[in-house]
Amino acid sequence: MTVVHIVLFEWKPTATYEQVDEACKRMLALHEKCLHPTSRQPYIKSFSGGKNNSPEGHAGAFTHGFVVEFASAEDRDYYVNEDPAHQEFGKFVLEVAQGVKVVDYEPGTF
Repeated sequence: MTVVHIVLFEWKPTATYEQVDEACKRMLALHEKCLHPTSRQPYIKSFSGGKNNSPEGHAGAFTHGFVVEFASAEDRDYYVNEDPAHQEFGKFVLEVAQGVKVVDYEPGTF
């Protein structure tokens, strides 16, 4: 079953525009960089993200969000726990992010 993985970032007060821009570009690049361990092909079904522009005012300090869709929980688990490209990104982003929120769900499951 499809798994949707939502990630929100809050940046450190010291993070520059250039650092945030680089982090966002690296995050979006994971769509092509993350390769399935068996097929060695990209395995993320869809990937999107950008800067918050909601008029509701409920984002708090989280200014950027990303939505990643996986074909299965197994693909999501590999991405989160093992994928070398994602692990490298995680180390980089923690240099500029002070808050990260993650919510995963299977569509239609309550």
